[in-house]
Amino acid sequence: MKRMGTPSLASLNAMALPLAFVSLPLYVLLPHRYTAQFGVSLTALGALLLAVRALDAVLDPWLGQWCDRWFAAGTPRVRRRSLWLCVGLMLGFAGLWLPDFWLSQLGWNVTPVAVLVLAAPCLVLAYLAATALNLSLQSWGTRCGGTVLQRSRITAWREGLGLGGVVLASVLSSVFNASWLVTFFVVLLFAALCLWRYAPTLGHRATALADEPSWLSPLSQPAFRALLQVFLLNGIASAVPATLVMFFIQDRLQAPAGYEAFYLGAYFAAAALSLPIWLRVVQRMGLAPAWMLGQALSVVFFMWAVTLSAGDFVSFGFICALSGVALGADLVVPGALLTGVIARNGDAGLAEGRYLGWWQVATKLNLALAAGLALSALQFFGYSSGTRSPEGLWALSLAYGALPCVLKLLAAWRLWAAREHLWEKSHGE
Repeated sequence: MKRMGTPSLASLNAMALPLAFVSLPLYVLLPHRYTAQFGVSLTALGALLLAVRALDAVLDPWLGQWCDRWFAAGTPRVRRRSLWLCVGLMLGFAGLWLPDFWLSQLGWNVTPVAVLVLAAPCLVLAYLAATALNLSLQSWGTRCGGTVLQRSRITAWREGLGLGGVVLASVLSSVFNASWLVTFFVVLLFAALCLWRYAPTLGHRATALADEPSWLSPLSQPAFRALLQVFLLNGIASAVPATLVMFFIQDRLQAPAGYEAFYLGAYFAAAALSLPIWLRVVQRMGLAPAWMLGQALSVVFFMWAVTLSAGDFVSFGFICALSGVALGADLVVPGALLTGVIARNGDAGLAEGRYLGWWQVATKLNLALAAGLALSALQFFGYSSGTRSPEGLWALSLAYGALPCVLKLLAAWRLWAAREHLWEKSHGE
C-alpha cells in the first residue's frame, strides 16, 4: 500500500479517541459516582466490574475471529457492523452514566440494588461493543501493512489519539455533569464512525468457513508467542506503577490534594509529544532496537523514584515527564512489530483479528496481574494505605520504583533473546 498521508491516518484512527472514554472513566470515575451519589457498595461494584471484565477477556479471541470474517467480506461490511456496535456502545455508556434517568423511565425506584441491576447488562453491552470496535480499529490498521515506518505511524496515531481521549475524558468528567459527558461521547463516537468512510478501503479475501484458521492458531506461531511474552512483561512493568501511583503520591511524597492531576498530565503529555521523536528513532534503528532503547531509558529514569521521600514534588514531576518520553516507545513499537509478525507468518489479510484478540487478552492480563502482584507484595511487606511507618513506606518505594525496573529489564532480555523472530531491518523507508 502507498504511503498514507495525515488525512488518511487521522480518519483511520479517529475511533481511538472515543474508545478511550470506556477505559479510564469506567475504572476510576464511575465507582466514585456510584458510591457517592447512589450509595452502591464498592465491594459489590468491584465484583461486578471484575466479572464482566473477565467475560470480556474470555470472548476476545472469539470476537477477533468474527472481526476477520467482516474484513474478509470487505470494508463496507465492517462499516455496517460498526454502526450497530456504536449504537450498542452508546446505549451501554448512557445507561452506566445516567442510571437514575433510565430507572425512572422504567418506573423503578433509584436504589443501590436497582442501580447495580441496571449496570450489569449495560457493562456487558458497553465492554463487548467497545472491544469489537477496538478490534476492528486495530485490524484495519494492521491490514494496511506497509513499511516499518508506515506501520509505526499508524500505531503512533492510534495510541496518540487514545492518550488524547484519556485526557479529554478526565477533563470533561471533572468540568461537566454526566449528561454532558454522555453527549460529548456520543458526538465523538459517531464523528469517528463518519470519518471511517474516508479511511483506506481494503480489498476482501473470500475464505471458506472450513478453511479458516482456528482462533487458537496464533498461539502456534513461535514469533507471536515470543512477542506476546515481551508484551506481557513490559505491560506488567508499566501497569504496576499505574496501580500504585495514587498511594505513592499520597503516602510516600505526602503531596497536597490536586497534585495527582499535574503528575498524570505531565506523564501523558510527554508521551504524546515524544511520538514523532520515536518515529524518527524507529526509522534510524528499526523497531526492536528502538523498543529496547525505550525500555532502557525507562529503567534509567524510573529507578530514581526509589530514592524519593516526603516533599520531593519537583523531582517526581521530572520522573513523570521523562518516563512519559520513554513510554512513547511502548506506544509506537509493539503494534508495528505485531503487524510484521502477522505478515511473516503468512496471515496478512486473513487472521489479524485472531492475533489481536489474544493481544487484547494480554493487555487485560497486564492490569490484573500488576494489581495482584503489586498489592499482594505490599500487604506482605507491611504496607497499608495511609501508613507513615518507615518499613511500610520503603516497601511502597520498592514496589513502585524497583519492581517495574526489574520487569522492564526482563522484557528487554526476552526481546533480545527473540531477535531471530522479531528483529527486522528499517530499510526501504
